[in-house]
Amino acid sequence: MLYIVGLGLGDEKDVTIKGLEAIRRCDKVYMEAYTSLLSFGLSSHGLSNLEKLYGKPITVADREMVEEKADGILAEARSGDVAFLVVGDPFGATTHTDLVVRAKTLGIDVKVVHNASVMNAVGVCGLQLYRYGETVSLPFFTETWKPDSFYEKIQKNRMLGLHTLCLLDIRVKEPSLESLCRGKKVYEPPRYMTINTAIEQLLEVESLQGQDVYNEDTHCVGLARLGSEDQMIVAGSMRQLRTVDFGAPLHCLVIVGSMHPLEEEMLEFYKLGKTSEA
Repeated sequence: MLYIVGLGLGDEKDVTIKGLEAIRRCDKVYMEAYTSLLSFGLSSHGLSNLEKLYGKPITVADREMVEEKADGILAEARSGDVAFLVVGDPFGATTHTDLVVRAKTLGIDVKVVHNASVMNAVGVCGLQLYRYGETVSLPFFTETWKPDSFYEKIQKNRMLGLHTLCLLDIRVKEPSLESLCRGKKVYEPPRYMTINTAIEQLLEVESLQGQDVYNEDTHCVGLARLGSEDQMIVAGSMRQLRTVDFGAPLHCLVIVGSMHPLEEEMLEFYKLGKTSEA
């Protein structure tokens, strides 16, 4: 049996009772560690906290292991119980459908244990979930690579008056281009996109596209460490938010569309100079 268990957004205590029971009955536990991070990825003792609560040793699974060496995980799930832990919900912001398809193709039973993800927890800011359009991902720009496919999606959302959730890039254990060219992988230090960088990149793309999809006065909401005790939520214009220190990762950004009066009332609590915690 392959259990795919969502862990929620905050720390090790956000796992559901059903998820905890599944983890504890498994012979092997893997922790996906490249699409998002709990506190375990940001502190020296985080992983040990998970292992202490779950009562199991955890193997941290990076992108290479999951995408290139999944056969080993599936072989273990064929003969025993294996848990694959995912931050948030297994089918939330980043899905692991490929792993499920491969398991089912091999005749391996799969059980999914759901949890909260950024896709629903973002509702804490007061913008109604049913008023969101397509979610976009913002990758880190380089000198030679500045993808802008998200621009058209944001444009469509705004034409319909819908809010846009922007998921910001994280780069964990990513090989450098130079090392790949030399045929020997050397990994870059972890990087987590901030709301400030996201806004700068968004405005850069707008200046190049020039279709007035958004500008410095466009209303947004910045959210940091969503689901944690010290989560931070601030509403304001792009100009205002690009100067705010949102602190430690992870960050995400909402570009606000047309608002219901109740949404406007709720966002008032998160404007600059007012409370920024929920």
